[in-house]
Amino acid sequence: MRKIFTIGFTKMTAEEFFTCLENNFVKKVVDVRLYNKSQLLGFTKFPDIEFFLRTISKIDYFHDLQFAPSERILDSYKKKFINWEEYEEAFAALMATRDIDDYILKNYAQEENFCLLCTEVSPENCHRRLVAEKIAEVLGDVKIIHL
Repeated sequence: MRKIFTIGFTKMTAEEFFTCLENNFVKKVVDVRLYNKSQLLGFTKFPDIEFFLRTISKIDYFHDLQFAPSERILDSYKKKFINWEEYEEAFAALMATRDIDDYILKNYAQEENFCLLCTEVSPENCHRRLVAEKIAEVLGDVKIIHL
């Protein structure tokens, strides 16, 4: 069975983050954040994260904006104009407009042991969980593991 991991880096040290990925034999980190270049992202700021993953852990990195929320959806949620349930609905509609099922089949059908990276500590109210569930739905025979 193929594994898809998810991880939120907030409240993790760099040592905890890289050790966790290595211990789970992650081959690639797929960054699903809309923004990956802010100074506030610490060791996960691009291009540093790509260098660190490759050099420290021999893990590939890819920033996949097809799995990122739109700025409108993200801002609406952060500013509390919409609740989590509304966010989930808006995000699902956005994924549908991107033909995400076909995109997943074309780009992830052969991938194994990759990890979706986002910011939130917990996956419950993070879109990385929604992305992982969508990938599992499309590909089948997938175990989702939240790190």
